[in-house]
Amino acid sequence: MKTRRTQQERTAATTKDLVGAARAHFARTGYAAASLDAICAQAGITKGALYHHFRNKQTLFRAVYEAEQHRLRDAIADAFRACQDPWDGLRAGQRAFLTGSIEPGTQRITLLDAPGALGWAVMREVQADCRAMTRRGVEQAVHAGGESSVPAVELDAMASVVFGALCECAMAVAHAPDPDAVLAASLRQVDRLVAALPGAAAARAG
Repeated sequence: MKTRRTQQERTAATTKDLVGAARAHFARTGYAAASLDAICAQAGITKGALYHHFRNKQTLFRAVYEAEQHRLRDAIADAFRACQDPWDGLRAGQRAFLTGSIEPGTQRITLLDAPGALGWAVMREVQADCRAMTRRGVEQAVHAGGESSVPAVELDAMASVVFGALCECAMAVAHAPDPDAVLAASLRQVDRLVAALPGAAAARAG
């Protein structure tokens, strides 16, 4: 006998369908040209149902942007955990973020459209998980390099430098006439940035 879904389960399923359809539509057409009617048709729901879950196109776009950031956060975490050495994990996580950010759909949503659709304050708020993941990676690597007494304020500053560099590199790749060349150069420079962190030299010597 098939169990009937609860209202909470139906709401979650509808929201997931909407965000998935919106993601495909925003990635294909861009935020400005996106049509809520087309998104509803793709998701197989009425426009009234959409407005039950999202106030307008901007709030729907924010949900899509949040999903993209969560995917990038998970990619960073997976790449870090796949490495035994925290320094290798930190570099792998940064590469995962950069390469994941320039997937065409993610690039259009997070780098090209989000600044205008959401604004920098909202973007920074949503990016907090990715930044926190970078902070944990920096802390583990620095401590593994023998710098266990580095104060929290310095670790916070290191994380800001590293994460800020990653975001700027991703934006540069998105707007570059030769994205592949800029990506390759960015990855090299990110590795050099990590190599300059406290404890990196001791880790290499060990």
